[in-house]
Amino acid sequence: MEKKNTWETYSHKQLKEVDAFAEEYRNFLDEGKTERECVDYIVNTVEKKGYRELQQVIRNEEKLTKGDKVYAVWMNKSVVMFRIGKKPMTEGMNILGAHIDSPRLDVKQNPLYEEGGFAYLDTHYYGGVKKYQWVTLPLALHGVIVKKDGTTVELNIGENEDDPVFFISDLLIHLSQEQLEKKASKVIEGEALDLIIGNKPIVLGKEKDDKETAGREETKAKEAVKQGILDILKKTYDVEEEDFLSAELEIVPAGRAREAGLDRSMILAYGQDDRVCAFSSLMAMLEVEDTERTACCLLVDKEEIGSVGATGMQSKFFENMVAEVMNLTGEYSELNVRRCLSSSCMLSSDVSSAFDPAFAASFDKKNVAYLGGGMVFNKFTGSRGKSGSNDANAEYIAHIRNIFEKEKINFQTAELGKVDLGGGGTIAYILALYGMNVIDSGVAVLNMHAPWEATSKADVYETKRGYEAFLKGASL
Repeated sequence: MEKKNTWETYSHKQLKEVDAFAEEYRNFLDEGKTERECVDYIVNTVEKKGYRELQQVIRNEEKLTKGDKVYAVWMNKSVVMFRIGKKPMTEGMNILGAHIDSPRLDVKQNPLYEEGGFAYLDTHYYGGVKKYQWVTLPLALHGVIVKKDGTTVELNIGENEDDPVFFISDLLIHLSQEQLEKKASKVIEGEALDLIIGNKPIVLGKEKDDKETAGREETKAKEAVKQGILDILKKTYDVEEEDFLSAELEIVPAGRAREAGLDRSMILAYGQDDRVCAFSSLMAMLEVEDTERTACCLLVDKEEIGSVGATGMQSKFFENMVAEVMNLTGEYSELNVRRCLSSSCMLSSDVSSAFDPAFAASFDKKNVAYLGGGMVFNKFTGSRGKSGSNDANAEYIAHIRNIFEKEKINFQTAELGKVDLGGGGTIAYILALYGMNVIDSGVAVLNMHAPWEATSKADVYETKRGYEAFLKGASL
């Protein structure tokens, strides 16, 4: 089946809208390089659009009716939005669900050490990464340090032009004969992904009897570079080494999202899996007007490590918030919550692998997504024999096709590589446990899970259009 390139379907007006939307999207990527930063951006955005915090509505003992808009945040890492529709919630919702975590390096709890004249932060990689891709890049440090008294210190170092950046070293080519004989998975070991954060020994510049330095000269002499880093942390952020125990620090590529290609048709940035679907879902949610069914946008954490934990999709956060909303609409009962969830329709908004001509043998060309091909549907994900996948039924796919044809949404279907080469997972199978209709859909990504990923501006814009059409029209 032949499909048009999405760029060819746009009017001059739409081409301008594509560029404007891409600029907004790049700003979101720059502002939200961690889950916490994404949630801050989302909350600030939705509140400007009239969304109210669900817990505040509960405290005020208010009721929710048609057209009301509320949101809820869980542990500063997951967020859900509801726009109440005309029909009772027991008849189901239309749900967009994406994740806002991305592969990265996490700082360990006891991370700071000195070796060979360098101060390092010890790390543990998060999610599926090719470890060799993370060396010799300029890296930034984002996150929070929470002190014992509950004070939260936010860190964002490496993004501004006058900020220092950090890096992980690699062996010079002249000495790498043995290294290059290793398998790619072993060229850089996980324990070798330690971040270099300093090289200058602390200089006291004071008399030995100075109260601030008395009794510490021996320690400083042994680990003077580490002590220099601790001195900077204390003076700049008022944190001690022990405070790393209650810190969540993430190491991500430094630098802003950029337009790519002489034609500026693509976006090159960190974290597009899956913030590209999170942003397009958010914007669709904000643009949709009154709907027949309640519209919902769910953006969660921890997908890259199995959707686990209190902020992952396997937690009860979403179900609990649905119950709270139904209580405020006067519909709550345990049975009604079950009816609502089982009658809902969902797009599990996650990325798909884009065809890469340089590695064509890894793809089935008839069943792969192409950059510029429009929004992508994956009937199933999983691996090999569809293991671990949600396999959407034919009736639901036909329903989506009908909606998209009416709204003239350009879309394509895909699988994640050849049958026996691998696969991937999303949050779709978890929501499907409620019995609702779910299918994976989103944007094709080149270089997926690499420090810098590429998408097509047209695909990002078209996916937002598709999500909006779904929120307005799904009713199966």
